Formats: sequence, structure tokens, C-alpha cells
Amino acid sequence: MKPTAAHHYDALETRLPEAREAALMAALPVQLAHAKAHTAAFAASLAGIDAAAVNSRAALARLPVIRKHELLERQRDPSAPDVFGGFSAIGWGAVPAAQRALRVFASPGPIHEPEAGGADYWRMARALFAAGFRGGDLAHNSFSYHFTPAGAMMESGAFALGCTVFPAGTGQTEQQVQAMATLKPAGYIGTPSFLKIILDKADELGVALPSLAKASVGGEAFPPSLRDWLLARGIAGYQSYGTADLGLIAYETEARDGLVIDEGVIVEIVRPGTGDPVPEGEVGEVVVTTLNPSYPLIRFGTGDLSAVLAGACPTGRSNTRIKGWLGRADQTAKVRGMFVHPAQVAEIARRCPQVRRARLVVSGEMANDQMALHAEVEGKPEGLAARLAEAMRDVTKLRGEVLLCAVGSLPNDGVVIEDARSYR
Repeated sequence: MKPTAAHHYDALETRLPEAREAALMAALPVQLAHAKAHTAAFAASLAGIDAAAVNSRAALARLPVIRKHELLERQRDPSAPDVFGGFSAIGWGAVPAAQRALRVFASPGPIHEPEAGGADYWRMARALFAAGFRGGDLAHNSFSYHFTPAGAMMESGAFALGCTVFPAGTGQTEQQVQAMATLKPAGYIGTPSFLKIILDKADELGVALPSLAKASVGGEAFPPSLRDWLLARGIAGYQSYGTADLGLIAYETEARDGLVIDEGVIVEIVRPGTGDPVPEGEVGEVVVTTLNPSYPLIRFGTGDLSAVLAGACPTGRSNTRIKGWLGRADQTAKVRGMFVHPAQVAEIARRCPQVRRARLVVSGEMANDQMALHAEVEGKPEGLAARLAEAMRDVTKLRGEVLLCAVGSLPNDGVVIEDARSYR
């Protein structure tokens, strides 16, 4: 592949690796000093750290890792200075205009995330560009616009490219098909499994969708089988990898050879349960330091597993590549694009005192995630299964089956969420 300027979003993507690393390491101590000065959480956790001395990856690796469960615990702490657990440099109310949040979100947990003003706050335009989106395209955005930031994340990136956006959101499959048939979008944005559901529904209805030629997909695994299925229908799908806390982390290119790390983050791969970087190529947890001053997360553990790929991207992008999503470092599972945490399973069980132990089993193949809550109870109390199903919808925002089982029948292995899906 012979790269040209048309292949790249900006000149940052083709910098010499040495120049990029120098720029990142120059920005790192500035970001740490900013985090210490403007967020209560990092003022405490980095109190004994000289920010100016953290100007290398070795120095960064000595700092503590903040994992999602800790973020959740700090946000739930009644003594926390704000709903963000003291990690955000922006908010609302009696704050200067420059520190005012544009939006605030509540992802399952609930974990709250702030969004500041400005173009492409989440830096998603880069991933959309790599997926083939260009100014003038109509993008059909099927990520959620309710509570969670996914819809807004992708929409802001599409706007930065000059795209027009149809805010489809989730669900209502038949209406999604009809909107596509009428508006003729150039591309789809959303989870890959929902795109397959839409296309299957279009086939069922006998509706052709010839305008759809590209897709930027994320929120879940994108197996080669589904990628090839889309290609056979004339749709080139490319992955973006990001989180509601960090924005874009990495993105797929037309080389289809790993994911290129975004220019606005520093990524480490560490041994799960520690903050120790692993050798190149070894699978570990993705830990990210963002250079976003509004929400300056330092060494944020995503809980995702991946590994660094050797060599450069054939498209001419010079940043480090990772293999993509290789599973979870903890028991948190992503189901239909939504995170489900062990603490949520405990909350579901707590709402029904008859439940002795509970285990959530996630099964099925890609594009067909299924959840089943296995609950140990004495006998089969009338109406309990229905109450548990309602609690599951309320807590996780997802539907699932409830199976009542005998006390002592679940394995005594400490597993709360079992991911039994096939990722072929």
C-alpha cells in the first residue's frame, strides 16, 4: 500500500516516532502538574510526586494505576468533592466559564463522565477518517444518545469531519431500516452486531440499502467472520476503540493490521493486577494516560487486554499499534455495547433477599449476546424470577433470562460474571 496525504487525517499521524515520543514526554509533566493543581483526586494520589520529573515512560510506570472500580468507588463516596470523585477539572454551578462542562453522562455503574466544549472533544474524527468518512457524508449514528456518551462521542467526531449526522440511537430496527432506505446514508456508526441486525431486518423486509458502503464500529468485538460478512455486502467496516472516560484510544486502518494508537494518549500494556509494563508482544492490560486537560486521567486502567504489535502500519501511520481487544483483565463484561460490572450483579441480588448467591453468564456468538442470571434460592419463590429480571433491566439497562437453582449448585470459584461467548 502506497500511502498518500489522502490516507491521513493530519501530519501528526506520520511523525517520526522519536518526534512523537519527545512531544508526549514533554506534555506528560505538564499534564501531571495540571491534574495535581485542578483535581482533588490527583492532588491527593500524586501529592509526593514531582511532576517535572515524570518525563519518561519509566517514571510514568512508577505512578499508581487508577482502575475503573476505584473510579466507581470514589464517585460513590459521600465525602467526594463532586460526582466525578474529584478526577475532573470541569463541572457546573459556581465555576468559571472556562471550567464549565458542556454535558455530563451516566454510564452503567453508574459512572459519571464529563464533556467539555470545543470541536471533537473525544477525538473520534481520526477514527472516522480512517474508516473512510469524509465531509459531506451522511452518517447513520446508532450509538446510544441516552445517559451514556457513545452517541455524542461519535457525533462530535463526525461533525469535525464535516459530516451530516442522523441521530438514530439504539433499537427500533424496522424504523432504522426505513430511515436508511429513505435518507441513503454513506456510512453507519455503531456496534457491529446491531449493524448485522439492521441488515438482516432489511433482507427480511425486502429493502435494499445500496448507499451504505462504510462503517465505523465499536463497543464490542468485531470478529473477522462479521467483517467479511459485511464486505460481501459491499460495506467496509473498521473498528474504533475508546472508552467513555478517555475518548479514542486506537483505531483500525485500511491495512487491517492491528489498531493504531491515537495521537492524544499515552498507552502502556501492563501485567494485569499490577502497574508493571510487560515486554512488547506480551498480552496485558491497557493502561492509558490522556492529555485531555478537562478530565486528566493519569494511568487509567481500562480492564481491557491487548498487546503491542511490532513494526509500523503499512498505511504510513507511525504510531504504535496494538492487537485490538483480546478480552478483559477483570470480570467486567461488555454486553451489547454496555459494560456489566460484578458490583451490579451484587446489587441485583441484594434487591431480592431470598437469593443466596448469583452468577451472571454471558453466552451466544457475536451479534447475539445473551445474559442469564443464575440465582441460588431455597425452593422457587413465586414471582422471584420476574422481580430479578426487572432488577436486571433496572441495574444493567439490559434484558436477560433468570434461572433459579438450588442452594450450593453454583461453582465455588469466586466467579460473578462468566463470559462464555464464542469469539470465532
